[in-house]
Amino acid sequence: VQLVESGGALVQPGGSLRLSCAASGMVFSIYDMRWYRQAPGKQREFVAAITSGISRHYADSVKGRFAVSRENANNMVFLQMNSLKPEDTAVYYCNAAWSKYDYWGRGTQVTVSS
Repeated sequence: VQLVESGGALVQPGGSLRLSCAASGMVFSIYDMRWYRQAPGKQREFVAAITSGISRHYADSVKGRFAVSRENANNMVFLQMNSLKPEDTAVYYCNAAWSKYDYWGRGTQVTVSS
């Protein structure tokens, strides 16, 4: 199983980014897909999730600004991030979970700074 994140960049406050996570080696449609992030000196935290049944969940800190989606046909999950703030700066990780199986990508850096 492999998860590969992309789309991280340096962006100004108020800007937008779209992160992508490409999955391989798994039956993608049955997995709950999640995004986490880890800022320097802080613990990894939950950001957003989209279940196999297409339910969506968000951390309070990103509600109304971030949107998670998935394309089962292409084994992809996305995180659209709008109205970015400096406190959104972190490495963003893709996670796939089903039953006892739990997989992580290596992350993509998002930096929000003027």
